Amino acid sequence: MNKLHVDVAIIGTGTAGLAAYRAARAQGKTAVVIESGPYGTTCARVGCMPSKLLIAASEAAHMLALAPAFGVHPGPVRIDGKAVMARVRSERDRFVGFVLESVDNIPDQDKLRGHARFTGPQSLQVDQHTAIEAARVVIASGSTPVMLPQLKDVGERVIVSDAVFDWTDLPASVAVIGTGVIGLELGQALHRLGVRVSVFARGGSVAQLSDPEVLHVAGKALGRELDLRFQQLIVGARQENEEVVLTTRDAAGAERTDRYAYVLVAAGRTPNVDRIGIEHAGLELDERGIPLFDASTMQCGTSHIFIAGDANNERPVLPEAADHGKIAGENAGRYPDVRPGLRRTPLTIAFTEPQIATLGETYRELCAQGKPKFAVGKVSFENQGRSRVMLQNHGMLRVYGEYGTGRFLGAEMIGPRAENLGHLLAWACQARLTVAQMLDMPFYHPVIEEGVRTALRDLALELEKGAPRASSAPDNTPGV
Repeated sequence: MNKLHVDVAIIGTGTAGLAAYRAARAQGKTAVVIESGPYGTTCARVGCMPSKLLIAASEAAHMLALAPAFGVHPGPVRIDGKAVMARVRSERDRFVGFVLESVDNIPDQDKLRGHARFTGPQSLQVDQHTAIEAARVVIASGSTPVMLPQLKDVGERVIVSDAVFDWTDLPASVAVIGTGVIGLELGQALHRLGVRVSVFARGGSVAQLSDPEVLHVAGKALGRELDLRFQQLIVGARQENEEVVLTTRDAAGAERTDRYAYVLVAAGRTPNVDRIGIEHAGLELDERGIPLFDASTMQCGTSHIFIAGDANNERPVLPEAADHGKIAGENAGRYPDVRPGLRRTPLTIAFTEPQIATLGETYRELCAQGKPKFAVGKVSFENQGRSRVMLQNHGMLRVYGEYGTGRFLGAEMIGPRAENLGHLLAWACQARLTVAQMLDMPFYHPVIEEGVRTALRDLALELEKGAPRASSAPDNTPGV
C-alpha cells in the first residue's frame, strides 16, 4: 500500500473541496484532494445549471402560451422533448467541462481517486491502495439525494433528481414527491413542457418559506398552475411495465391511486458523512451523525478537522459551499491559528414562477424562543404596477425590522423577479442598513422595486409604533 504524508487532506472535489484545496495551497501547505465519484460539482452536473437549462426551456414554452393575453397569437406550438433534453445535456456537459478544466490544473500528485475513510483522527485510507497521514483534514464529501424507504425498491421508474438530466426525451407523466426547491422547480418546468405532473407534499411546506402569510400566498400562486397535493402520505407503489402505480392518502384518510411514467423523489439531500469512517475521527456528532462545528471557522470542535459545503448541511447552496471551502481551507492551512471567515447574509432562491426568495433572518428564526419582538411590513404584487404590466402580478413580500434601531433584519417573498429583489435586500441586510436609510435610496418608475419601497414604508410605520407591550397571555404574533 502506498503511504502519503501531507499537511492537508481534502475529502471531495465539489465546490467546497476545490475551494478548500486552493485556500490551503495559498497558505503554502501541501494538500491532496480525494474523489470517489466523477469529477464535476453537484451544481454543474446535477444541480443548479442543468435545472436552470430545463427551466429556461419551460419559460420559452410558457411565454408562447401566455402571449394571447397580450393580444399576440403565435402559431401552433410543438415541444420537441428530445431537442429540449439534448440541449440540457449538451450545455450541462459544457458547464461540467469548465469544472474539469480546474481539476486538470491540479497537479497529478495532489489528486487521489478512490473512497476515503478515517482510520484515526489524523489518518485516512483510500480504497486499498493508499494510506494517508494528514496533519489536518477537510471533510467536503457533499450530499446525496434522499430516497424514501417506501419507494426504494419499486423499480427503475422511481428516480431521484440527479437522474432527470440523463433523460433523452420528456416523459408523458411524472409524480414529484416533495415541495422543496428542487421538487417545485423541476415539477413546474416539466409541467410547462407538456408533461402531466402531480406534486405531493407530506405537509404544507413550499420551498424554503417559513412566514405563514407568504406561505399561504405561495400555495395559492403555484396551485393555480400546478397539481399541488399537500398533506399526502405515500401508501405504496409498484411498477407495472413502464409505469409506476402510486397510492397516496390525504389528511382525511381518503386514498387515491394514479399512474405515472416516473416517480421523481425530491425529498431533500443527506450529507455524505455516513461512509467515511467518521466514528474513527474522534469528533462529537449530532443526532444525525454530522460533526458539531463552528459555523464561523468550519472547525469541528477544537480539532484539526474542518467540514465544508453540503457535508455539514448548514446552508446547502453553491455560494455557501464556496465560502465554507475557502474558510475551511484557510484555517486548515494555518491551524492552530484558526480565525473566523467571511459569512455573508443568507440568501436562498427558488427559480419557480413566481420566484421565491428568503434572505437575512427568516420569520422562523425571528420567532424563536427568547428573540425580541420584531416589526413586519408587507406588499402584495397583485396590483403592483410593473407586475401587472408584465402579467406577473402574483405574490407577496414581507420584510422584517428591529424595534429601537430600525435595522432591516430580513425578508421572505414569492413574486416576480425575486432573484433580483432578493439580492437588493440581502445587500442592504449585510450592510446593516436601517429601514429609513433604505427608503432614502433611489427608486425608478415603473419598476418591480417599487413594491419593495411599499413594503418598507409599511415596515417603517410599524417601527414608529414601537414594540408592543408584553402581555401575560401567550402570544406568538411578532410585532404586528
